[in-house]
Amino acid sequence: MARTASKVQELVKEDVEMEAALEYVLDRADQGTVSWGDVSDELTSGQWGRLIEIGLLVDSNGEGFDVADPDGVREALEDDDLELPDAPDADSSWSKWDKMAAVGAIAMFAGYTFRSVREPLADTLNIVLGPLLNTLPFFAVVMVLALFTGLYSTLLQSNLMNMEVMGAYQNRMKEIQERRKDAKERGDDEALQRIQDEQMEAMADNLGMFKEQFRPMVWIMVLTIPVFLWMYAVVGFRGAPLYPDVNLAPMMMPIVGEIGWNESLLGPIQAWIVWYFVCSMCFTQVIRKALNIQTTPT
Repeated sequence: MARTASKVQELVKEDVEMEAALEYVLDRADQGTVSWGDVSDELTSGQWGRLIEIGLLVDSNGEGFDVADPDGVREALEDDDLELPDAPDADSSWSKWDKMAAVGAIAMFAGYTFRSVREPLADTLNIVLGPLLNTLPFFAVVMVLALFTGLYSTLLQSNLMNMEVMGAYQNRMKEIQERRKDAKERGDDEALQRIQDEQMEAMADNLGMFKEQFRPMVWIMVLTIPVFLWMYAVVGFRGAPLYPDVNLAPMMMPIVGEIGWNESLLGPIQAWIVWYFVCSMCFTQVIRKALNIQTTPT
């Protein structure tokens, strides 16, 4: 029985239509031996050949073929685990608040170009963050902001992404790829064509996975862009700083030595941007480990 179940499992993984083909063969086998002519109206020649090749159909003294273990095949077909994973049913559609956050994030991007957007946002945030500049050096202020943004980014990803849905999408694609590889190794062109069609359909369904991944990003951007624009205004990325009284003493960095905050460090990328992203990445990893938060499906 275990061996029969394994064979049936293998067939169904190769071709989801083999489940219906096996059921049809079993029905015809109840009436006696089965020949190709008895099932050619429902089975392809490739499916018939695979049943013989894998040993589920055995020769009946030259008069046709018998199912080697009909009871075992029936029990295996009743096993729900034979079903290939369908596209996840969970609703990954965005709420109206998600869509509003996306529109807000896109609007805030204009702040990188237009002072009329950047300066009001910076002035508003400066009410809260300005006192930090009076008590801490700028490099420490950037570290505090990197810690803060890393914390809420991790929490938003953990709470807004459905890891089960994303894992189901990934498992589905992985299984299709494995079946495609097996069919290619066997040289089964019919099965390969069916699997390729299924893969194309699955790729279209994967839009749901991208929506799941991008949903927390819009909320992260809504909170992070104003913080970034405030630092932009303090440093004076493309002109004079918005707050000239702030002491922006140069910082000593490994390898490069003393460098000003608005000097280029990596190509056109300025020192303050590099420092922020280095701090953000480090703090984010520490937060994920400390809170045992997983932001990717297993």
